[in-house]
Amino acid sequence: MFPPDLSPVSNKPLYVYRVLAKWFSFFFFGLSTLILGIIIFPFMRLVFHPKERFKKYGRRFVSSSMGFFVSFMHFLRVVDLETDNREQFRRLSSKIIVANHPSLLDVVMLLSLIPNADCIVNSALNHNVVRGVIRQLYILNSLDFEGLLQSCAGSLRQGNCLIIFPEGTRTPRSGYAAIKKGAARIALTLGCSIVPVRIGGTDKFGLGKKDPWTGFNPRERYVYNISMEPEIDTSKYRVFSNPKAVRVLTRNISESLFPADA
Repeated sequence: MFPPDLSPVSNKPLYVYRVLAKWFSFFFFGLSTLILGIIIFPFMRLVFHPKERFKKYGRRFVSSSMGFFVSFMHFLRVVDLETDNREQFRRLSSKIIVANHPSLLDVVMLLSLIPNADCIVNSALNHNVVRGVIRQLYILNSLDFEGLLQSCAGSLRQGNCLIIFPEGTRTPRSGYAAIKKGAARIALTLGCSIVPVRIGGTDKFGLGKKDPWTGFNPRERYVYNISMEPEIDTSKYRVFSNPKAVRVLTRNISESLFPADA
């Protein structure tokens, strides 16, 4: 059941509790998302006009909701969120946030920290329980590149931060997925700075790609240690031709998220 790099379960009753608490947390998340999409957001759309004003307050509401959800999981002794610069995250404006993606909860953690966060979402999520929230507030990656650029540019102009997971999928247990060039292309085209965010902490077995739902870290709760890396100013890449600038920036993003000595 466990990958060979993980130790055996040290406390079986506690392990069973954590698995059940994880399941309950996801049930609570799904139910809350349905309530947001079906009841709360339609009411907010009646109150906040125009549409962009609704999106602004809707994203802030989602951020607060995600913060409550993280606190709820912490109360259940399933998750800890650790970061030294919460206020720095709250002050971010009109930046592209690129992050590694080790688990299902990464976007939850980032949304809870960044109240004005927008994000590019996998279009597959438009067919599950969170679609009522995603369709009203966030950007689907099913758009063509020009349409995606327009949506991103409009969001960044309003002071939002744009979350992108440049791997395009959850980070595998060994190594990492190749960084895609989309984030670099968007940042260079729009002339927007990039803030790399590294998500570390304890092993996320049970939340990773292809992990069993019955899985959990066999020794301890999930700890998310989230650190903000030095900002990347995209203006310095203008000395290169566009294809080379994209390649170099993509490599620099990869080096920030996956440093060789980490």
